[in-house]
Amino acid sequence: MNFIINREELLTPLQQIVSVIEKRQTMPILSNVLMVIEDNRLILTGTDLEIQIVAKIDIGTATSGSITVPARKFLDICRLLPSGAEIKFEQEDDVARDGAKVKILSNRSRFSLSCLPADNYPEFAESEFEHQFFINAGKFKRALEKTIFCMANQDVRYYLNGLLLHISNSKLKLVASDGHRLSIYEDQLDQATGYEARIILPRKGVLELSRLLDDPDAELRVEFSGNNIRIFIKNLVFSAKLVDSKYPDFSKVFQQAFFNQIHIQKQQLKEALTRVAILSNEKFKGVTLDISSGSLRISTHNPEHDEAEEELFIEYAGEPLSIAFNAQYLLDAVSNLDSELAVLTIASNASTCFIDEPNDSSYKFIVMPMRL
Repeated sequence: MNFIINREELLTPLQQIVSVIEKRQTMPILSNVLMVIEDNRLILTGTDLEIQIVAKIDIGTATSGSITVPARKFLDICRLLPSGAEIKFEQEDDVARDGAKVKILSNRSRFSLSCLPADNYPEFAESEFEHQFFINAGKFKRALEKTIFCMANQDVRYYLNGLLLHISNSKLKLVASDGHRLSIYEDQLDQATGYEARIILPRKGVLELSRLLDDPDAELRVEFSGNNIRIFIKNLVFSAKLVDSKYPDFSKVFQQAFFNQIHIQKQQLKEALTRVAILSNEKFKGVTLDISSGSLRISTHNPEHDEAEEELFIEYAGEPLSIAFNAQYLLDAVSNLDSELAVLTIASNASTCFIDEPNDSSYKFIVMPMRL
């Protein structure tokens, strides 16, 4: 297996692949990247057995073959070589007692890496894909960015450690929740799919996928079954095992009575929350909202008996109410609004608060109150 490649052609796909490889592996070969050359094409594969990324790079004349090389060492070598450097990759024919080796040559630099045979590289198990749809990468990344910050991290309810993807003919809906807050983003697909399906993407897979969508003009082909999802992104193929569970029914949260809507300038609310939260309890970040006609008072205190308070003008004509929230949850929601105006709608039993935009129903954020 011998080939020559420009550093720039190799570096980006290698970085994308190495990001899914865990630093500590139960199987040593999973710390390696699989390299295969066939039909003058270099195919790089990295996996942690839950997520896999495959990159395909067209190269000139090359000797076919396959090997696995230590992923992070190989990446560091490529990254630290000068821009535009030409990299020569040679697999040594003789296999020493300590296993196979490859040489990496570039200008006056020489490296020799110990490798493991490609035959031992585990196969990523995928079932047959039943559904597919096409979506613009920029549209999909926007949908992910509006929701991923609400995913739980290592929650015992493992279905919350991921993102619900709901396809209903030509409608796309993404939902994420950590049990204290929930974000919903809806959009239209350009082509009708003719089916309805719900799948849960794993947290790590969602974060990796969001990083891979760096070209807003790219067209994605998404294939999925009940167990796996596979997404074709230009010269990359992203695969992940889905969370085997059912997402809870959150529709009941919409079926209740609400107080009148509160309209407030988004930037003013963000700045006030940021200032008041400085003196909130570091662990719970709780702030109290006292709402009355035309006025919103945000206040907090902490165990050191520090206090903060700020008053804002709002558009509200309902009865007075007082409710407490995690300040960071409110800030996350308000920061993801595109409009200048934020609309807060509190349930009449004070169980939930909706945060959305006045003229756009595609994005909704729901946050549960706190007891202070």
